[in-house]
Amino acid sequence: MHYCIRLIVLLGALLLLPLTALAEGKVLVIHVEGAIGPVTQDLIVRGIERAEAESASLVVLEMDTPGGLDTSMRNIISAILASRVPVATFVYPSGSRAASAGTYIIYASHIAAMAPATNLGSATPIQIGGLPGMPNPPQPEPENAQPKAEPPPDTMEKKVVNDAAAYIRGLAELRGRNAEWAEEAVREAVNLTGSEALKKDVIDLVATDLDDLLRQLNGREVETTAGKMLLTTANVAVERIEPDWRSELLGIITNPNIALILMMIGIYGLIIEFSNPGFILPGVTGAICLLLAMYAFQMLPVNYVGLALIIVGIGFMVTEFFVASGGVLGVGGLIAFVIGAVILFDDKYLAVSLPLFAGIALVAGGFLLWMLSRFTSLRHKPVVSGQEYLAGQMGKATEAFSGKGHVFVNGEYWAAHSASPVHAGQPVEVLGVHDMVLEVQAKEKS
Repeated sequence: MHYCIRLIVLLGALLLLPLTALAEGKVLVIHVEGAIGPVTQDLIVRGIERAEAESASLVVLEMDTPGGLDTSMRNIISAILASRVPVATFVYPSGSRAASAGTYIIYASHIAAMAPATNLGSATPIQIGGLPGMPNPPQPEPENAQPKAEPPPDTMEKKVVNDAAAYIRGLAELRGRNAEWAEEAVREAVNLTGSEALKKDVIDLVATDLDDLLRQLNGREVETTAGKMLLTTANVAVERIEPDWRSELLGIITNPNIALILMMIGIYGLIIEFSNPGFILPGVTGAICLLLAMYAFQMLPVNYVGLALIIVGIGFMVTEFFVASGGVLGVGGLIAFVIGAVILFDDKYLAVSLPLFAGIALVAGGFLLWMLSRFTSLRHKPVVSGQEYLAGQMGKATEAFSGKGHVFVNGEYWAAHSASPVHAGQPVEVLGVHDMVLEVQAKEKS
């Protein structure tokens, strides 16, 4: 009889195991503010992974967003759908919103909650094309003109909207939420307040703050990829996940302005290094900046036509140095470069500032003028070369060295060797050339 009782208790515990898997643990809170992009995606995905590794009871996304990048939104939703830990999206504090991409994330979450005086909706995909924030100007109509019917949307727009509507409807059906309103939010960009969303079965509850949210969630049953679970969130430990150095670095380099500047520093650094072999610093700096820019472009929705125009434009400007085209290649390259920079990013949330455009154009124009002037001066110089030409020439040490170092001779940087110590800026005389290394001798300043 004693063994039968123990067996019954054991079987009961096994049956209740899926409902008590998350009975104990802590709650991880991630604050999501501003446009959703690579930084937000990285923070949320890593937060969910951490919650699973630490057997947390719940992940709460405190959200206030106007929307964001489609790719980042979908990656966040994929992480939520695959999560073994319940994820609650909480539009908080009052006055916040979960527009566009935020609405999709709410529908994907295991628990959807809003604070009073918040709203969600406007989930229509943004049509890509043209300059951000620059609508087509209205055309004047003749007097007594008959009202025109609205033109039908083009095929691409219909495809994008239909895809988004099917996507959010699938999320709504998965979580048992209002699929009709979800599709309406996509097709007609409608919005709801927190109380209206609760009445229309778009969200699960309205809470005044995090404590109120956890109190209402206590004892609620949710289902994740790990099965059905019973939440115990009363008096549970709460830990906030703050952005670390990786998130801060990612936020800096994925800023469209910074990414474009990094690319420019990288390209100009390599150009300077190739035109002055052995200078090293421009090449190292350029390579690092170019790699960081490539990583940023991989995270951002880049228009590759714009990127190609930038590369071709710089190529034309460099070619101007070697081919006497009368400035045609250089000017054409400058135009291609500026156009490429303007159309480089294809999203309303990614816009390079106009002052940066002007600065880039000025730098590129100055670089072009420098190359043209240098090419012109070189054309008027007599063509001489060889050891006989360099021997006896005077130059200046670019650094202090004893043995190997670098000097500046006849407008070029050279690797050099001196048997005696040389001070930075000290005049030197070229004694000879051995394997592209100048043998120099220090001279006293006159």
